[in-house]
Amino acid sequence: MSKTLKSRILSHLQENISLYIFSIALFLTGIIFGAIIVNSLPASAKTNLLTYLNTFFNEMGKGNLVDPSSLFNESFTHGFQYLGFIWLLGLSIIGLPLIFVLLFLKGIVVGFTVGFLVNQMGWHGFWMALASVFPQNLVLVPAFIIVSTAAVSFSLKMIRQLLMKNRKTPLFPQFGRYGLLMVGMIGVIVVSSLFEAYISPVLMKGIIQ
Repeated sequence: MSKTLKSRILSHLQENISLYIFSIALFLTGIIFGAIIVNSLPASAKTNLLTYLNTFFNEMGKGNLVDPSSLFNESFTHGFQYLGFIWLLGLSIIGLPLIFVLLFLKGIVVGFTVGFLVNQMGWHGFWMALASVFPQNLVLVPAFIIVSTAAVSFSLKMIRQLLMKNRKTPLFPQFGRYGLLMVGMIGVIVVSSLFEAYISPVLMKGIIQ
């Protein structure tokens, strides 16, 4: 069973290596673009956002933390909806460009968050970004890249099926594997949400104090 799974993973990587490279490059471009946006923000917008963050950090330092269970539910819902939408777009041909847009936007969000904290708070902002952004994204970002690549790959296979006159390759088994991928990603979202709800707040509070 493990050998079969390993061979399928290797086969998937070999078949879609160019898509993975493009997806990773697109995500990194989004991060860079997000960091650039920070520098182009008006001074008033930076001040308002920094004031909000300082208020949030002060409340956290006083022990007024958000209920972890509520934060977990919110994080899980957001991650599941975002990844689920990308997965659904893979089932449609017209949704193909949106997959890349969503992946790029995810990169922008990460880049903007880290860039703003570092830009406004220096090394303290760097450590805050490391505590608040890194733990959950360590597992969530690879999930975004994997699901996005799989969604694009599946969508392209459907396009080939429609354009080719000789359709000998059945899509149903591939759809089954595509569905199992999303089921596996649910576990990844759970782990990411646990990090965000129970680990990141503790790390952030330690840095604030």
